[in-house]
Amino acid sequence: MKINFAEADLSNPSVRPALRPKIRWFNRTVLGIGLASLFSDTSHEMATTIMPAFLGTMGVGAMWLGLIEGVSDGLSSFAKLASGYYTDHLQRRKPIAILGYVLTTLGIAAFGVATAAWQVLALRATAWFGRGVRTPVRKALLAAAVTPETYGRAFGFERMMDTLGAIIAPALVWFLFRGLQHPYANIFVLTLIPGVLAVSMITLLVQEKERTRVQYISFGSRLSALPKAYCQFLVAVGVFGAGAFAHTLLILLATQKLAPMLGAARAASAAVALYLLHNLFYASFAFIGGWIADRANKKIVLTIGYAMAALMAIAIMALPVSVWIFALIFILGGTNVALEETAEDSFCAELVEQEYHGMAFGLLATVNGVGDFLSSIMVGILWTAFGTTIAFGYSAVLSTAGMLLVMRIQKPSQIS
Repeated sequence: MKINFAEADLSNPSVRPALRPKIRWFNRTVLGIGLASLFSDTSHEMATTIMPAFLGTMGVGAMWLGLIEGVSDGLSSFAKLASGYYTDHLQRRKPIAILGYVLTTLGIAAFGVATAAWQVLALRATAWFGRGVRTPVRKALLAAAVTPETYGRAFGFERMMDTLGAIIAPALVWFLFRGLQHPYANIFVLTLIPGVLAVSMITLLVQEKERTRVQYISFGSRLSALPKAYCQFLVAVGVFGAGAFAHTLLILLATQKLAPMLGAARAASAAVALYLLHNLFYASFAFIGGWIADRANKKIVLTIGYAMAALMAIAIMALPVSVWIFALIFILGGTNVALEETAEDSFCAELVEQEYHGMAFGLLATVNGVGDFLSSIMVGILWTAFGTTIAFGYSAVLSTAGMLLVMRIQKPSQIS
């Protein structure tokens, strides 16, 4: 039988690898999405870096900061789920992604005109709603642009570029604070530059392939139609996520534990340097993990990522306090997040048919968002009430449980 490669859907796992032509995974769509992630993350991380201090100039503190983060993350999680479900019905997803990037860019830049905490809340929620809308769409566009054999490298590249933005942004803020007369308002306005570049990358570089849109069925019917292996995967992600605390808590931990040895100021400086080390390993291993996942097994890479999270928590509990031990903890933290996020995305794409990727990525992002919210609260409460051993023991147990659940997933030999 003669195969017409021009008409074949190369992103469909039912097209056997032997029948696919050799194509480059690094194409203009992968590059465009990667650059958009780099510029967008630089934009909103610039604002996030100075937001606590900006709120301090308004005379508000931790309660408002927690409210702003909680409401924004909750709205973003809802938007991810709704966007993933809705965009599967559309012939073209790309305009929704563009809209999401525009909302994030404008919401962040508008911080500069805010004069009260409730205004920052409204603007941050708008920006994070845009992030939620675009996330499952961006992932679906990325998965459609490559073959299943290269999902790991494509998603790893996107995660690497996103993390580079988190490294660049604090350095830019530090530089701008030294040279600007009115730093807060000016920095918020300057976030427009990388934000507009992000919108431009999605608009100009990303090419959306023709797709068969999914006919409308109810949310419940769509949910029940998802593969059993994907549902097992979501359960594993949810259990792991309930213990996977935000790694900004590592900064607080290092600051507190190192202060008796180094003094408060040096401990705080060391904690920031350690977090930079964390992000460097995050950026590096996002692509390395994806490359390994494509050549080995995505489930194995995800299992290793979850296991490293458990080891990090055990190291916090069991090892003596020193700068070098904390360097090990932060390296484990950055590496496990890199492997975990890259493998979750690429394994998700592998488990579900391409036309249902919007729904699949939306559910995954929502489960992760809820897990992030609950885990950080639980670890914080346990830390305050019972100390770090109980708090990070809780994280280690759930990370191990998530790892074991991933190991039990039986992936179909072929998604049809």
